[in-house]
Amino acid sequence: MSEEIFCPDLDPEETQEWLESLQSVLDNEGADRAHFLIEKLTDLARRNGVRMPYSPNTAFQNTISPAQQAPYPGNRALERRIKSLIRWNAMAMVVRANKESHGIGGHISSFASSATLLEVAQNHFLRGHDHSSGGDLVFFQGHSSPGIYARAFLEGRLSEKKLNNFRREQAEGGGLSSYPHPYLMPDFWQFATVSMGLGPITAIYQARFMHYMVDRGFIKDTGRKVWAFLGDGEMDEPESLGALTLASRERLDNLIFVVNCNLQRLDGPVRGNSKVVQELEGAFRGAGWNVIKVVWGSDWDALLAKDKDGLLAKRIEEVVDGDLLKYVVEGGAYIREHFWNKTPELAQMVEHLTDDELWKLKVGGHDPAKVFAAYNEAVNHKDQPTVILARTIKGYGLGEAGEGRNITHSQKKLNEEELLQFRSRFDIPFTDEVSKTAPFYRPSEDSEEIQYLLERKKELGGFLPSRKHELDPIVAPKMEVFNELIGGSGDREISTTMAFVRALTILTKNKDIGKNVVPIIPDEARTFGIDPLFRQLGIYNHSGQNYDPVDSDQFLYYKEAKDGQILEEGITEAGAISSFISAGMSYSTHGVHMIPFYIYYSMFGFQRVGDSIWAAADMRTRGFLLGATAGRTTLAGEGLQHQDGHSHLAASVVPNVRAYDPAFAYEMAVIVQDGLTAMIEDNEDVIYYITLYNENYNQPAMKPNVEEGIIKGMYKFREGEVRHNPRVQLLGSGPILNEVLAAANILESDWNIDVDVWSVTSFSELRKDGEDKKRWNIMHPDEELKMPYVTKCLEYNRGPVIAVSDYVKLVAEQIAPFVQHNFTALGTDGFGRSEAREELRNFFEVSRHYIVLATLNSLMEEGQIDPALVKQAMDTYGLDPEKPNPRTV
Repeated sequence: MSEEIFCPDLDPEETQEWLESLQSVLDNEGADRAHFLIEKLTDLARRNGVRMPYSPNTAFQNTISPAQQAPYPGNRALERRIKSLIRWNAMAMVVRANKESHGIGGHISSFASSATLLEVAQNHFLRGHDHSSGGDLVFFQGHSSPGIYARAFLEGRLSEKKLNNFRREQAEGGGLSSYPHPYLMPDFWQFATVSMGLGPITAIYQARFMHYMVDRGFIKDTGRKVWAFLGDGEMDEPESLGALTLASRERLDNLIFVVNCNLQRLDGPVRGNSKVVQELEGAFRGAGWNVIKVVWGSDWDALLAKDKDGLLAKRIEEVVDGDLLKYVVEGGAYIREHFWNKTPELAQMVEHLTDDELWKLKVGGHDPAKVFAAYNEAVNHKDQPTVILARTIKGYGLGEAGEGRNITHSQKKLNEEELLQFRSRFDIPFTDEVSKTAPFYRPSEDSEEIQYLLERKKELGGFLPSRKHELDPIVAPKMEVFNELIGGSGDREISTTMAFVRALTILTKNKDIGKNVVPIIPDEARTFGIDPLFRQLGIYNHSGQNYDPVDSDQFLYYKEAKDGQILEEGITEAGAISSFISAGMSYSTHGVHMIPFYIYYSMFGFQRVGDSIWAAADMRTRGFLLGATAGRTTLAGEGLQHQDGHSHLAASVVPNVRAYDPAFAYEMAVIVQDGLTAMIEDNEDVIYYITLYNENYNQPAMKPNVEEGIIKGMYKFREGEVRHNPRVQLLGSGPILNEVLAAANILESDWNIDVDVWSVTSFSELRKDGEDKKRWNIMHPDEELKMPYVTKCLEYNRGPVIAVSDYVKLVAEQIAPFVQHNFTALGTDGFGRSEAREELRNFFEVSRHYIVLATLNSLMEEGQIDPALVKQAMDTYGLDPEKPNPRTV
């Protein structure tokens, strides 16, 4: 709200002189000159000790005055007609869906409030892929999808059959997804937005990545924009406002937020006791954005012009959103009584208007002239991102069925009377009887409406939303580029994280794809040992480096550059994953293969930003997620909130994520090369998740013919002796494979057990293969059965199977249904601890001695050894039978 002045006016005559002087400047030299003088006066006052109150808010009025308003270029009558048809079809789509399939859901009211905002953009601003300057990137508000589909129906892009199957994608003839889902509609939607809050932050990083692509010479700056159509309730999500300062700091004038301020969220008002428009203005202005408010429609211009004494402006400041919502529902007489009749002067101002005319005074977001003026200023604004805060009415047009009411978000059905009212309000050419069935309506191809609509889209370069697929091909490097990793580390002990850094360095120097690699780090480069790349590649900064870094005298100094390759995001996993999405979608958004490698503290990946990873998968993002300092016992000393023991379980449920837990450098190299081939040669929309560790040990050389097993999920790393002893199969992943190997040595030397050791690079890939084979067998009972890969590997290898990882037991237990032996999984169920590795592994019972114990116990269960040997082993290794279960303490 505006700051009020509480000091008494000690010299009204002088005050009037100041005001008249300012008015003279406004009249003769314009608003820009007046603004300049006011800023100079403010600066002088502050430098001389005047403590001036600060408010990030302007008055609750339109930012753009009628005199500054750009003229509307379109055919208003035809555009209103088209918008009415879209409104009807959007409503009919949801109503018909719920008549045919009760409870199928859908939302009418969000699009009803945003129809004008979207239509003005579609008719005059949103540029398609065929535009000479290239296409805009548009994040459509998820709940407005019925309106987007309804427009595509008029454009001839979606059939009536598709609309009739809204939210019934498996219906005959195909259907439409509930919300923007590029995975389900890959030729239509660009971005997934309905997980609220993710759209705003992803849009910011998309706009920044567009600058990155320009500054690094991949694309030209042609004035493309990133638009995000958002809801005011959505802005309460932390991600919605969390990256605003990045947008202003990077001067993202290619970014436009349009916030549909209908003042209502799902259950009630967004801000009943205040004004959400004013609150958002303060947040955005304080963060350095250009803010344009579209509060009142053109009908208010004359009323505000008559407000010479400021009484109307004062009254406008007094009302809160709860009042404004009540006015919509109660009608003109109520508005007159509770708003205008506060003073005789206000009442007189509207005495010439009927109650119905008072109720129909438009708010800004439903006035095409006001919306166009805001968009026109936004697309031409320089050096700042812009947010347009447009006041609308939720459920606009639904009347008694839900216009402005708290129930409107869940409104999915209209009765016959409500359908007739809607039909009449928007002049749909149906009889009463026909209207009651809520049919779809599309004028003939040669009608004025369709011709106008198609001409506007042709001039703007095509339809949106739509997804681009054309891109320049590049070639994935062959395995030979990783020869130094394949050959092992010799006498040196290195971690898989260090090996990955070497692999990344090799890739960035590769002539075919080096420049396309995008390293992404959330302020952990020195932790992971990636800081040598700072100087080699540079850290991207649109402004370059305008300071001398504190470590400039060192070889590996902190180097920022306008053409820097590394995205060093700071302490923001949400921001870094948004950059990952932006880079990983570049094949579609920019027609260029970019290959993001986002390396992060593994615990802060799938756990912290799992929703964003799910959205990335929906948006068909391609790239590598590297969970560094992984494992619950490998990361020594850190404790409960840092030690990751479950990310592989979370990764396993994302259908297009391939998760790997390599033990050795060569395994990691094989997986990276396979991922590169899948993404940039085979054009698979996949994400590779690879866990990396900070534990140093000798990295062996790769044995022949193991590549296929590494990718499929397992291979025999070491074959035990062939004797007449009991035999077991030990499976291990990540650094825990070293504990498995140590356990194998103990079993052979101390207990005369023959041991085969298998390196499992991916329990989840083994499970997927097993499930696929099982499903095929069920579906083809009359054909030869297919054997899962893990079953085939173990088929002729006798003995029980013990599988061990640095993750919860469920990770290894994924393969249990496909193992035809006695199966035991060891894992790290429970909360982490601050301890050294050996103690942690003993605590979680995944150390070599507990692996020996589990192995002997399995042999005892099979009757191959005496129970006394198991007890003897516990005594030998000092294993306490009364030790608490680590899951419970």
